[in-house]
Amino acid sequence: MLADRGTLRALLSSLRGSPSDFALAVEDDPDLLELTEEPFTSVGDVRDRLGRLEARLVDGGDRRSVFLTVYTEMTRQTIRAIKAGTFHDAEWMRRYLIHFAEYYRRAFHAFQRGAFEAVPDPWLVAFGAAVRGDTLVVQDAFLGINAHILYDLALTLTDIGIDPDRTEKYTDHRRIDDILERLVGVQRELLAERYAPGLSAIGTGMRGLDERWSGTGLRHAREKAWRIAVVRTDARFGTIETGTEWVLRRSAAGSAHLLLRPNVHPSAMETLRDVEADRFDLGSYVRTFHERAAEGTAGNG
Repeated sequence: MLADRGTLRALLSSLRGSPSDFALAVEDDPDLLELTEEPFTSVGDVRDRLGRLEARLVDGGDRRSVFLTVYTEMTRQTIRAIKAGTFHDAEWMRRYLIHFAEYYRRAFHAFQRGAFEAVPDPWLVAFGAAVRGDTLVVQDAFLGINAHILYDLALTLTDIGIDPDRTEKYTDHRRIDDILERLVGVQRELLAERYAPGLSAIGTGMRGLDERWSGTGLRHAREKAWRIAVVRTDARFGTIETGTEWVLRRSAAGSAHLLLRPNVHPSAMETLRDVEADRFDLGSYVRTFHERAAEGTAGNG
């Protein structure tokens, strides 16, 4: 979905607020700035610093950790797969992980230090919603996935290059789908359990809140990222790169709009907010997620 200019402007305006609004919402935490200040140097550095960032956010009750919980686990499991010889081009996959994480690091650091104009629109929506508490946890989770896959991934693939041996690199790219789909499945299952009392009361499921990021949706989005990277690589004209970046930004912002305004009755949303207030513990959720993700890895290994 491409958000039209009026819709996009209204969406961003509702979340941007003024610099002073965000300055009040973002906790002044030097550790968060330190963890994200320097570029990543290796896959081990990505794994370790993202893990420390996740722990710091969880300790502070910061819901930006909800997406990061999936992302840290995906990084760990991909590194294990690289070491196990799963990919054709292990070195390319290492660069893939590092460059992908750089887009997240730069967006997070800019947001944390108050440079909001430097934050890409999809990430501004995701971070802004999380720190202001305007959303359900399930929305926080998928707003982060939306920004990272619909916006960052095609740019990452262009950065690291998809040639030579494009076919083998494409196969390696697609192998990540299975890891991510499994982790998002764990996340959806866990969130559905947390929401179960409210969902039972209103007689509905998670559909409308997370349907875009089902397994099929994830694969489609990652396939789209590859195709856009192919266009950017083969054309190599500045206008193409600028135009495709515009499409990525608008598409991701449009998708964020759908996530912020799901096809769920307002009374159902209020019921789920009540369930969150009563039952959702961030630390418990994160621990359980990593435990189940590890169990799934053992079962597949």
